[in-house]
Amino acid sequence: MHDKPDEPVGRLIEEFLTARATRKPSPHTLAAYRRDLTTVATLVAADDGTTPLPLDRLPVSALSPRVMRAAFARFAAPRAAASVHRAWSTWNSFFTFLVAEGVVPGNPMPAVGRPRTPLHQPKPLRGEDTPEELLAAVAREDGRQRDPWPERDLAVLALALCAGLRLSELLALRVASVAGRPGERRVDVAGKGGRPRTVPIEAGVDRVLADYLDSRRRRFGARSVRPDSPLLVDRRGEPLRRGGLQYLVESCYRRAGIGDRVPRGARLHALRHTFATRLAEDGASAAEIMRLLGHASLASSQTYIEVTAGQQRAAVASNRTNRALAGLVGRREVG
Repeated sequence: MHDKPDEPVGRLIEEFLTARATRKPSPHTLAAYRRDLTTVATLVAADDGTTPLPLDRLPVSALSPRVMRAAFARFAAPRAAASVHRAWSTWNSFFTFLVAEGVVPGNPMPAVGRPRTPLHQPKPLRGEDTPEELLAAVAREDGRQRDPWPERDLAVLALALCAGLRLSELLALRVASVAGRPGERRVDVAGKGGRPRTVPIEAGVDRVLADYLDSRRRRFGARSVRPDSPLLVDRRGEPLRRGGLQYLVESCYRRAGIGDRVPRGARLHALRHTFATRLAEDGASAAEIMRLLGHASLASSQTYIEVTAGQQRAAVASNRTNRALAGLVGRREVG
């Protein structure tokens, strides 16, 4: 292999994105890759302050460690640490691809600083009985809805609350994704980053899903529940989309009257966080949480253990006997 210093960056970005597409990332992920690559490359192309060079004329040889450091410094100025960290990882993957393809001799990204991003804190639903209130409210047919479908809505909530699925994972499910013999039922999940996993489901969730599929047969006919059909559909029988699923969950919150107990910005993810938090509260290890939620890092799963431990310590500290004992010891020390 030989280095290709005159290869245009714009063309190489397209080749990288094509290679990534074979891993079947979500359209949202591919769009984020493209945005991070083109935004930083445009900053490189405008490095001298003149009219930016088009990316299909910017040679890859221009992407030196010094230039990349300067471009990332300008990129980072108005952005949050998490956005800079994500862009750094995208560019690191891009250069790893170029090295493997023999386009460049090395990866300059280790010479470019990146911020440490704090692990996201869990945002479960607030309130001890909130998940149960939500499920009970949604299970009831609401006469105010134009076309109520409580079986479908309950199936969505059950998969998020009792299997911890992400939004993209819910949308990717097929009818055949729910499999296994009675007593050993499971959901086969196409996880983030192409990592498949299996999540066991208990009899209650299995029954909810069976009722939903029965209601779907009545609405749209037996052909609508073929094994390769999308598991979740809208009221017209079409596959649920991202926006439709988010709206469905938010409408369930409104119907249950728990909108004030949903952490800001969490939406459907609050259900996944509730699943993980309850696992930790009931004694699951970080390794078990990692496998069930499909985390790439054990550290992500450990946050649920740490938050739960902190809540337990706060509860113990609020015990009146502890406060009385602390006061008693304090008086003895003064005396």
